[in-house]
Amino acid sequence: MLGADAMAKSLEAEGVKFVFGYPGVAICPFFNSMLSVDINRVLVRTEQNAAHAASGYARVSGKVGVCVATSGPGATNLITG
Repeated sequence: MLGADAMAKSLEAEGVKFVFGYPGVAICPFFNSMLSVDINRVLVRTEQNAAHAASGYARVSGKVGVCVATSGPGATNLITG
């Protein structure tokens, strides 16, 4: 089992239904792992949008909002969201 598989299965076990994110080389294994679990991938145009979408989802639904981004500039863009 890859770390990406473990992460996807753990999120599914916690009841996560949506993950907002922008794919990149470093995070692609995780995006691929979400195909084998009951989690919907919501692709956004920028990492900031992923952060805002996850925040909005959490506020409206009362559930945890999850956002992901690739390493490097993707991570710093996520922080500014």
